Amino acid sequence: MGDLLWITLLFCLAVQAVFFAFAAWLQTDKVTDLSYGLTFVVMAAGLWWRSGRADAAAVVIASMVAAWGLRLAGYLLFRILRIGRDARFDGIRERPLAFAKFWAIQGVAVWAVMLPVTLWFGSRGRWTAINAAALVAWLVGFVVEAVADLQKYRHKTSPEGRDRWTDVGLWRRGRHPNYFGEMLCWWAVFAYVAADLGPWAILAAAGPLAITILLLFFSGIPPLEASAERKWGHLPEYRKYRARTRTLI
Repeated sequence: MGDLLWITLLFCLAVQAVFFAFAAWLQTDKVTDLSYGLTFVVMAAGLWWRSGRADAAAVVIASMVAAWGLRLAGYLLFRILRIGRDARFDGIRERPLAFAKFWAIQGVAVWAVMLPVTLWFGSRGRWTAINAAALVAWLVGFVVEAVADLQKYRHKTSPEGRDRWTDVGLWRRGRHPNYFGEMLCWWAVFAYVAADLGPWAILAAAGPLAITILLLFFSGIPPLEASAERKWGHLPEYRKYRARTRTLI
């Protein structure tokens, strides 16, 4: 199991290194988020192929991860092609070492989030009723995340949404429903595999914990909340929206 963990870590870093070289050379943001989603897809496919398994449990978990990664990669690529650049990297993409640090962290993050799947393919997981329940939870999270992303995109590209925070659809119920869906997806993945992992389940829990901590405290919600506060914090209507709307859902 230890060898598999090292191999997958090096693989994640290698994929990010390839995309980093392209992005740094062209000074582009077009592939930054694309590489994130696609690494999950390639990891899932590689783990499934390496296992040589064709049973339902293996096919479903690999498909869950691949579907999540493909949707996210496609959406983020479409979005960056429309907006042209990612303001997060202003002042960073021009500095190779700082830019490389971001890509290295992204590679480690993908590896950490994928720990439940990696460990499961290194064991002898099987299909049970728990898998079915976890799949249903994952589908709920997947739909919530996809719908929330679509609603926000449509709102932001509409005339009335260019100078207003997103408070339509699921965004009336939570300030970040897309992140709620994302967290639910990865906790469902953990629930899918945990019963088969024995003591390795403790390490596998680092996967959903990693994505939860990142979204709640670092790269997800905090910068978006800070940006919204700068733009609309002085508006009474926005203050009311924040007061009545939960962070997630």
